[in-house]
Amino acid sequence: MTGEPRRNFIAGGPWSRAGLARFETRNPATGGVLAEIEIADAETVAAAVAAAREAQRAWAATPAAARGRILLRAASILRERNDELARTETLDTGRPIAETSVVDVISGAECLEYFGGLAASITGESVDLGPAAFGYTRREPLGVVAAIGAWNYPLQIACWKSAPALACGNAVIFKPAPQTPLTAFELAAIYREAGLPDGLFNVVNGFGETGLALVRHPDVAKISLTGSVPTGKAVAAEAAASLKRVTLELGGKSPLIVCADADLDSAAAAAMLANFYSSGEICSNGTRVFVHRSVHDRFVETLAARAQRLVIGDPLDPATEIGALISPEHADRVMGFIEAGLREGARLVCGGKRRTEGVPAGNTFIEPTIFAGCADGMTIAREEIFGPVMSVLAFDDEDDAIARANATPYGLAAAVFTRDLARAHTLVARLEAGTCWINHYNITPIELPFGGMKQSGYGRENSRAAIDAYTEIKSVYVALAPVDSPY
Repeated sequence: MTGEPRRNFIAGGPWSRAGLARFETRNPATGGVLAEIEIADAETVAAAVAAAREAQRAWAATPAAARGRILLRAASILRERNDELARTETLDTGRPIAETSVVDVISGAECLEYFGGLAASITGESVDLGPAAFGYTRREPLGVVAAIGAWNYPLQIACWKSAPALACGNAVIFKPAPQTPLTAFELAAIYREAGLPDGLFNVVNGFGETGLALVRHPDVAKISLTGSVPTGKAVAAEAAASLKRVTLELGGKSPLIVCADADLDSAAAAAMLANFYSSGEICSNGTRVFVHRSVHDRFVETLAARAQRLVIGDPLDPATEIGALISPEHADRVMGFIEAGLREGARLVCGGKRRTEGVPAGNTFIEPTIFAGCADGMTIAREEIFGPVMSVLAFDDEDDAIARANATPYGLAAAVFTRDLARAHTLVARLEAGTCWINHYNITPIELPFGGMKQSGYGRENSRAAIDAYTEIKSVYVALAPVDSPY
């Protein structure tokens, strides 16, 4: 892929100046260089903010239905280019083409379609205050919004953040993760082709310094971050200095509870999705699988049989089910957790090794790994691993399961598997998690809010709840009679 260095995208096209440093984005599966990317310094960020601020004024005055039509056209282009975009996403992330071709681009298009259709309904309300007055509210855009993405689902995250912001009349500056910058350029070009005016979707690349420049810029009204808990805390602290609005979608150590009466085949299928899809690199993954003791052994046997059938291989091969982790360094970190599990006494059911045969030479492939006999205090049951490692824990009663499931600083997601829907609703109501499933896992329709509690962040993405995150509400009181004043 290489070729000319990729420049930051500002005001409708590539933007550069002399002296900008560069970094390489590599294919995680092979280690090969995909492209050189220019790093946005503070001056570059300032240029992006200035372009966004200038364009946003006219965009805010554009009828909402017209804004929506542009998003709908962009969604159509995404669908038309699904295959090429999915291939780029696979090259950049290391995730299997079998996933990116059916999830990443499509979910981004669905997001644009949802907010494109919703745009014209972003209105305030009228309030009857009696014969002497009435009131109404206006929903007004915030202005310039900075969005900082993660490396696991780069295109989807860029759509999740930009679509509601643009529908509400804001301008967006998107900073992709440095590990996966490529599809952000493609999305910028697609928005422009769909008719989005220049300056409303800008892309700046770089590392922590670039993100810090965005957070500190006085003309940025809001930060939306998907990332780690430490990064989220740092962003929130910096944003507090200027009282910027912040939405944080951070990490998790989510519980998946399998009751004695659950459909074990369905629960096992969900546990597989909740741990091994995208090689486990999903923030909401249900990596603590609590299983009732009466069905524990049978459930673990089912998991092991399924895991051992998974195909590990070249991410571009349609038959591959488990691809590469994002980098050799991250693979080393995941192996460190596996070693900790063994050292602390967990029973290795399957996996646990690096795969080097039959895969590309990137040193980033790890077998799907299942530990049983886990205790709550073990490292693998407490810390977010972000890799294909599942911890199975037995429980005896539901009160115990709920207490242990909630005994974590995280609160992103959770699930309950049972045939008894009264039990399911009762248990879900007691779980401290922002996104919950009953008899399923990791399904995130755009129509439902997504986000966490506790240290998994605050604010919500998707659904109508996202409109609150990207608008101000202005109250207007209208007098219908002269002022009656004692002065």
